[in-house]
Amino acid sequence: MNYISETEVRRIVQSVIQQTSGLQKTKPSPADAAVPGAVNTAIKVIAIGCDHGGFDVKRMLIPFLSEMGHQLIDCGTNSTKSVDYPDFAYAVADKIRSGEACCGIVIDGAGIGSCMAANKVPGVRAAMCYDYATAKNSREHNDANVLSLGAGLLGVNQIKTIVKTWLEEPFGGGRHAKRVNKIMEIEKRFFKES
Repeated sequence: MNYISETEVRRIVQSVIQQTSGLQKTKPSPADAAVPGAVNTAIKVIAIGCDHGGFDVKRMLIPFLSEMGHQLIDCGTNSTKSVDYPDFAYAVADKIRSGEACCGIVIDGAGIGSCMAANKVPGVRAAMCYDYATAKNSREHNDANVLSLGAGLLGVNQIKTIVKTWLEEPFGGGRHAKRVNKIMEIEKRFFKES
């Protein structure tokens, strides 16, 4: 199995911090800077991807997100033809890891599998959200940088509410930053030293 070195993780984190340092936060917090891969509420670039079960939702979200002023990286899929959700969840998560996008949205039938796959990528904190409260909490408390949606479980208005809430909710910092850092420390335990 290949592991990413801690040196490479630091390089990636520095790249993300440099790319997002000029963006204005809604609620600034000194603790935010300590959290690698922190999502900024003035998001400009969002990676979005889905499997066949999430295609119609992705197609609906693209103009919705564009109207909100966001730029999108469409990671596929581009039809309802059957595909494997891990491929598209990874494509979105990798855009976060590389710093090409500030955050991501993954969509499949239930939202569970894509969430699991995205969370395997270093620096990604994916959260499956199914209502306003989970969207708010995943950002405020956990600084989630990937939103996972279950297309078969949510209505259009629910999805729009979740997405809008998730994108606008700032990370709370403070005691939450300490806890998110502990999440990232768990991840680092499994990196091979270079």
